Amino acid sequence: MDRFLSNAVNRIDAKGRVSVPAHFRSVLQKRGYQELYALRALEVPALDVGGLDLLDRYEARIALEDPFLQTADDMSFFCHGDGTFLKLDQDGRIGVSEFLRDHTGITTEVAFVGRGHFFQIWEPERLRAHSKEVRARLLSLRQSAAARSRQAGAAE
Repeated sequence: MDRFLSNAVNRIDAKGRVSVPAHFRSVLQKRGYQELYALRALEVPALDVGGLDLLDRYEARIALEDPFLQTADDMSFFCHGDGTFLKLDQDGRIGVSEFLRDHTGITTEVAFVGRGHFFQIWEPERLRAHSKEVRARLLSLRQSAAARSRQAGAAE
């Protein structure tokens, strides 16, 4: 398995480090990641974390933009200015810096959430609230689709 799946909450230690969950570390190892790229998520108080391929993906998208337009500059500012590299120590821990804390609101615990090719870092309570919102939106979509399906069936 080489996808980031599931979620876990780990406590920050006295030295300001947190252990990346073992199943995430195994994915990191399989992918050969030596360092991690972390980007402050645009719409939520979380960090998107992956290998250099995540940064490469963003830079490839920036390269498609006209370098003389504001969009390319904004995208570069976001991907480079709101991004940082994280180092895993030999025990699979990362330092919880002010960069991480400022955007996420993390204090004593860190929630890790798998997102397939990358994972996110959240403050646990904010993750719980976001999870409820996501589930509510998806339930509403399902209910709307079911209602449209019933209406289409009744019209025939």
